[in-house]
Amino acid sequence: MTFVVGQGCINCKHTDCVEVCPVDCFYEGENTLVINPDECIDCGLCEPECPIEAIYAEDEVPADQIEFIEINEKYSKIWPNITEAKEPLPDHEEWKEKENKIDVLILE
Repeated sequence: MTFVVGQGCINCKHTDCVEVCPVDCFYEGENTLVINPDECIDCGLCEPECPIEAIYAEDEVPADQIEFIEINEKYSKIWPNITEAKEPLPDHEEWKEKENKIDVLILE
């Protein structure tokens, strides 16, 4: 099993999770993070570090976010690895409570 970054991370991109990951399995897109499922060791250290609760165990991903399992797998092979914490996105406060953020997800 692995952990999955869901839509809550979009336009927030807190990186507290990156700092605690012992295997550096986080990858950074323009406005979100993803986890490489082949590298994740299922330690669970990242999940409680996310201040907006955007990280889920793979078998606990909400039904309306199942597509993020595939998004994490695909884009973790394309985007650059991130191993150190950074500041969240500048307007993260206004985005943290929004739902259905997939429409603004940048997949490049």
